[in-house]
Amino acid sequence: MPATKLNINLNNILNSLLNLLVSQSKKTKAQVYDYTQFTSGEDYVFEVKEDGIKGYMTAQRSGVKSGDYIILSHGSHTRCYQVEEIDYYSEPADMWMALLRLVEDNGI
Repeated sequence: MPATKLNINLNNILNSLLNLLVSQSKKTKAQVYDYTQFTSGEDYVFEVKEDGIKGYMTAQRSGVKSGDYIILSHGSHTRCYQVEEIDYYSEPADMWMALLRLVEDNGI
């Protein structure tokens, strides 16, 4: 009988841990950063690669992380990119350079 109680308790503990992990992953949802009101070359730099599918962006803003989305203006077009990789500078601490990938359907 004690083995059965131990098995039930372990299942409860595992289920609780799983629920905690799922709830934590929902809290770290991707953010969307709209740069359409900023000026390219002044507020940020975007270097197009691979025919516009990818690009490198350098900007200053804290909190941006891999998986987040960045909306940029290209002339009269607006494009949405997802952050694939990001590295923050040591000084200033909120400056970063990121590899972005175009989101094909512009949906987030």
